[in-house]
Amino acid sequence: MPASSAPGSATGEAGAGRVGRSREPFDTLNLIFDNSNRQSSVTLTGRGGRRVKVQAAVAWEAGAKLSIEEVDLDDPRDDEILVRVEAVGVCHTDDNARLGRMPVRFPIILGHEGAGTVERVGAAVSRIRAGDRVLFTPDYCGRCEQCLLGFTPYCDHLVALTFGGTRPDGSPRAHCGGRPVRAAFFGQSSFATHALVTERNVVPVAADAPLGYLAGLTCGVQAGAGAVLNAMPVGPGSRVAVWGAGAVGLAAVMAAAASGADQIIALDRVGRRLALAAELGATLTIDTAGQELADVTAQVVAATGTGVNVALDTTGSPAVIAAAVESLATHGTASVITSSGAPVTVPPGSLLLRGRSLRGSMGGHINPTVFIPRLLELHSRGRFPVDRLVKNYPFAEVNAAIADSLAGATIKPVLTFD
Repeated sequence: MPASSAPGSATGEAGAGRVGRSREPFDTLNLIFDNSNRQSSVTLTGRGGRRVKVQAAVAWEAGAKLSIEEVDLDDPRDDEILVRVEAVGVCHTDDNARLGRMPVRFPIILGHEGAGTVERVGAAVSRIRAGDRVLFTPDYCGRCEQCLLGFTPYCDHLVALTFGGTRPDGSPRAHCGGRPVRAAFFGQSSFATHALVTERNVVPVAADAPLGYLAGLTCGVQAGAGAVLNAMPVGPGSRVAVWGAGAVGLAAVMAAAASGADQIIALDRVGRRLALAAELGATLTIDTAGQELADVTAQVVAATGTGVNVALDTTGSPAVIAAAVESLATHGTASVITSSGAPVTVPPGSLLLRGRSLRGSMGGHINPTVFIPRLLELHSRGRFPVDRLVKNYPFAEVNAAIADSLAGATIKPVLTFD
């Protein structure tokens, strides 16, 4: 899930009452966010009570740097899969969670773009076997209407499964020093040498797949690419503006190029990002540093004649979102894929008189088990060079990788394990 300063999905409220025994399996929000239940007494473990000792980057409290600790991770239950993590992408969402800007509870293991090799599977797992190499995706319930329609990023239980950090029954997957640690962030908590996942949220890849950069595919990159390839009307002849050229925006640029868009405009205030955008398919780059947004919008309109058909905001800034709408041609569509949590003001007449649309696109508007193989195919044909975005860091440098990402020094950090 791509993030700016505070994703909009993090602003949803959760109840504070205790949950009775009759609750549904995924009705865990009250249990997860009940502040009177900070020290969970649940001690359920894997089959037979066994646990695996792993190294994990633990967020002990909001705002603290991640601390690499020895953690006891449960053996997989019947529906779970134990994976040895080989690589994991770093996303702004991880840092927003670390800072307490999302509805997570501490202590928690973050990380939500993992990849690795399956070591063990539970008795009920049928599609995945030990030895398989897999990419992790955000988890989803697989049973609600949106999941059954194939729109898993809009799962009815998104908040609980993404931020709760526990199993659906409320039990923790890990302990450290006898204390429960939440180890199901996005259904994976992959800032660790091992992670527990399910068949729902893994995608098998080839045995020789370069996980050192493919791990960066499964959140922000798929969100940017999916918005263009799935949610928005982009194709041959399209005029596209991508506001923000970080990992998400550059993924959108590559996807627009792969779709045959006629004009692709990348906008950012960091020169080296714009230079890379031009190499990846942008036909025009605009450096917004020091400019008024109205002037930037005028440049987009002037470059395209009447405005763009599609504008994608990757910044979450209300002012930038409004500017993106104003850059649209008649019947154009703008999409937001993240949010600062602040309201966006768009005059109704700006939409009405030009037939414009402003929509949201969550997580790429995709089913990851279908879309990730599509991105891998584009990558194999040289049409989606995600490796151009990635810089690898050893796992021990997780805090440095986060800092470099926030500073703009690295577009897409990916941690690797010896």
